[in-house]
Amino acid sequence: MSGEERTELDESIRFLLASDLHLGYLERDPVRGQDSIHTFREILELAYARNVDFILLGGDVFHENKPSRTTMFQTMSLLREYTFGDKPIPIELLSDPYGDQVKGVSFPAVNYEDANLNVSIPLFSIHGNHDDPQGTSADGPLSALDIPAAGGLLNYFGRIDLPSRDGSQQKRKADDGDDNLMKLKPILLRKGDTRLAMYGIGNIKDERLSYELKSKHVCMYRPSEDPDAWFNILVVHQNRASHTPRAHIPESAFDDAVNLVVWGHEHEQRIMPERVAEKNYYISQPGSTIATSLTPGETGDKCAAIVHVSRKDFKMEPFVLHTVRPFVMHDIDLSAEAAKTKLDPTDRTHVAKLLRTQIESLITLAAQQWIERFASVPESARPSPMVPLVRLRVAYESKLPLGNLARFGQEFRGRVANPGDILQLQLKRRGRTPAQRSERAVRLDKDMLPAERLERVQLASLVMENVRLQSFEMLNVAKLQESVMGYVEKDERDAIEHFLGSSLEDVVKELERGTLDEAQLQQRLEHISTARRTDAYALEVDHTASQEERAMHDVAQRTRQLSAPSPVRATSPAFSHPVRSPSPSFSPPRPQRRSAARSDASPPVQALPPPLSSRASALDALVKTSRRTTGRNTSRRARARPDESF
Repeated sequence: MSGEERTELDESIRFLLASDLHLGYLERDPVRGQDSIHTFREILELAYARNVDFILLGGDVFHENKPSRTTMFQTMSLLREYTFGDKPIPIELLSDPYGDQVKGVSFPAVNYEDANLNVSIPLFSIHGNHDDPQGTSADGPLSALDIPAAGGLLNYFGRIDLPSRDGSQQKRKADDGDDNLMKLKPILLRKGDTRLAMYGIGNIKDERLSYELKSKHVCMYRPSEDPDAWFNILVVHQNRASHTPRAHIPESAFDDAVNLVVWGHEHEQRIMPERVAEKNYYISQPGSTIATSLTPGETGDKCAAIVHVSRKDFKMEPFVLHTVRPFVMHDIDLSAEAAKTKLDPTDRTHVAKLLRTQIESLITLAAQQWIERFASVPESARPSPMVPLVRLRVAYESKLPLGNLARFGQEFRGRVANPGDILQLQLKRRGRTPAQRSERAVRLDKDMLPAERLERVQLASLVMENVRLQSFEMLNVAKLQESVMGYVEKDERDAIEHFLGSSLEDVVKELERGTLDEAQLQQRLEHISTARRTDAYALEVDHTASQEERAMHDVAQRTRQLSAPSPVRATSPAFSHPVRSPSPSFSPPRPQRRSAARSDASPPVQALPPPLSSRASALDALVKTSRRTTGRNTSRRARARPDESF
């Protein structure tokens, strides 16, 4: 190697790129429970063996918003084993290590800048839609990544504070103030003459991010010194495929200053850089490291890559991951296969025999692919064959005489890793319009088999369908759906209670704007009720008589306060959240030794919010009491206003 090549190698930044690890996926499954952990270990071993400068992940490190103790223990143990050590870190941090510092602590946000930690391979990651920040604690919403980040095991970046949006649709501009823009501040790294700026956008709703990008409300902070000499990487975790016009991010939506976009969330592996038309940047989509959806996009090789950045140039070196469980799938048309083999598609025995033959051929194909994968590896070093994932999609036109599908799959237990969902049924639809074909949500058909209906049903649609059948008057439909989904999918046990509490606070603030008599109070309640119906649907909750009596007592007391000569701020626990004491901010110099003992002063005791049932009853009674005192009928449906939320 010549001296120039050695110098270029020494000054180039090398990092390992991967995404969508989904640690903890199906951890209770006796066959697939450790798949995600085994692949994560392989990725860390690859980073250690190739002596990379750092690791970059594109989100969804964890599969659950609240990982189990087992998953968190295994993850943190692997991070400590492979990313801590005495190896010096050759990359220099130029940005402020305390820029993204957690409030109330003195350690830096970048772990290898902490003098108390011995980090050898820093790991950087944004959050995805599976491990996004949730909760309403005093520290604000927390992600699963906050736990290992607080322990100094990884560097969590890309948390975006979305600008508040009022009802006005006026276009926000940069000179209107930073609070009106999405601010992207980079992590600045340098190695020799190579300078790297990493920007991150953790997962947010596609509709909201698409709106902010199209409206030019996203502000990228650039280095003040020679900004054009930096190689800029943007890490996102959003829909890339166009499911609906607004539920994805266009590939050309980002600024021309970006050189490489790392696109997480999509599980199809397209890790080699793809040039974006009419743009100056490339997109690398690493895909997932574990198959979770069993779709055609998951059948390809799962990869990680070593990215070499030298000044403004880069190259990517992909590596196929060998610990990934093999996955094969095939589609068949039952009518066509029946005509080809001359069998009766209504005969249960004949259909079952045909499907068994197809599955047997898929198992054989998976075994052949496993041998080909390790053909270049000495036989003594080859791992034991893994039981494959098999998916057979069957398109049918009428009743499928199969009986219990789960029982059918049990015939292959021990030979396939997913006997419970080895078959996927698809009812063939004829005469559908182009608009119906483009629908993201597939409508349930009366001719569908129960197994297919259960697979295609969407929880969010069920929640919204039941909400719209109610007649509540003070709650926002979209926010109610979001809170229910947070409770069900994210295990946020206080999501609904927090939503009702914030709704009560909003109503009280509306009523506190002046001294009101009963007629004015009724008029104000009607106005609030109309304003809440942003989706042209009203909401109301039924409660027990005892809950209504307690809530009516609180509302009566609240009404007397509002009728007093001078308005009084809401202090009743039925209508207000506990006041949070601001956490002290720290800006200490970088520690050169272990920090002294922290203060043992305890935070002030805060009043707990009331139970969910009483707060919901209070909201319901707030409307009903007003109706009784004024005698006016407010149950008529108000005219809908345009939805102003994203």
